[in-house]
Amino acid sequence: MAGGGRGSRVGSGEDHSDAQTTVTAEVSLAVAAKASAENFPVALRVLPRRYRAHLTALYGFARLVDDLGDEPLPGMAPDATEETIISTRLALLDDLQQEVAKIYGEGQGEPQLDAIRALAATVAACGVPRKPLDDLIQANRQDQLVTRYATYEELRKYCELSANPVGEAVLYIMSAATPERIRDSDSICTALQLIEHTQDVAEDLANGRIYLPHEDMERFCVTEGELAEPRAADNVRELIKFEADRAQRLLDEGAPLIGTLHGAARIAVAGYLAGGRAALKAIADNDFDVLKSTPKPSKADTLAAMGRCYLKGR
Repeated sequence: MAGGGRGSRVGSGEDHSDAQTTVTAEVSLAVAAKASAENFPVALRVLPRRYRAHLTALYGFARLVDDLGDEPLPGMAPDATEETIISTRLALLDDLQQEVAKIYGEGQGEPQLDAIRALAATVAACGVPRKPLDDLIQANRQDQLVTRYATYEELRKYCELSANPVGEAVLYIMSAATPERIRDSDSICTALQLIEHTQDVAEDLANGRIYLPHEDMERFCVTEGELAEPRAADNVRELIKFEADRAQRLLDEGAPLIGTLHGAARIAVAGYLAGGRAALKAIADNDFDVLKSTPKPSKADTLAAMGRCYLKGR
C-alpha cells in the first residue's frame, strides 16, 4: 500500500501527528472492511444486541493494535529499512496509546479515531479498566523487538499482555468481572494464544518469528531448520504434541469459569473455550504435523464442543 494519498507522509517528517493519525485511521478502516470475514464478528450474531456493539468495539480495537504491529502500513516506502518500519510501528502504537489515554481523561482533547470513540462508549458503559487496553498495545511493541522466546515462562508473560487482557475486557463487558473469574479467564486466554502459536508455526517462521520456547525445542532436539521443512519429522510432532498438551491443561484449569456464568456471558465464553478445544482436536487429527498445513477445526466440531461446554459448565 505504498504510494499516494495523505498516508504517504509516513516517515517524511512533515506534520508528524496528522500523518500518524491518518495512517492509523486508514488501518482502522481496513480492519472494519475485513471484519465480516473473521470468526469473532460472526459469533457475535448469536448474542443480544446490547452486547454486540461493545464486543465489536473491543474486537475493532484489538485488531487495530495487531494490524499496526504487523500489517503493511499505508504510505510506507517500498524500500524502507526494517529499522524504519519498526520505528514507525512503535510511533504509531505510542500515538494509539495516547488516544486510549483520552478515554480516561488523561490527555488533551477527545479521541480522533472512530475506533477509539467506539471503544470510549464501551468503557463508559461497562467500566473496562485501562490496563488491559494498554497491555494489548505493549504486547505489540514487544512483537517489534522480540522474535524468539528462550523459556516457556517468557512466553507466558507475553501471553499476559497479548491474550489475557481480551478475556478480562470481555468479562467487564458482560458485567461478570471478579478476581476469580479473571484468573480462570487468564488460563483460557493463555491457552488460546499458545494454541494459535502451535497451529501457525510455519506461518510465523516465514515472518521471522518462532513462538515455540527454545528450551522446548532443545528438549525434543528440534532445530529451526526442521521447522522450515514441508512436513514435520517425528521429533517435531512430539514437540507439537507437548505444546498442545500444555495448552489443553490450561484450558481445563480455566474451564470451570463457564459454570459460574449465565446467559450471554456463558454463551460467549463457552464459544472461546470450545474454539480452543476444537483447534486442539484439529491439531491431533493432523497427527501433530503443523508444517504441511495449518490445522483448522471444522464448524461441526466447534459447535459440538460449544454445546458440551455450555451444558456441562466447563
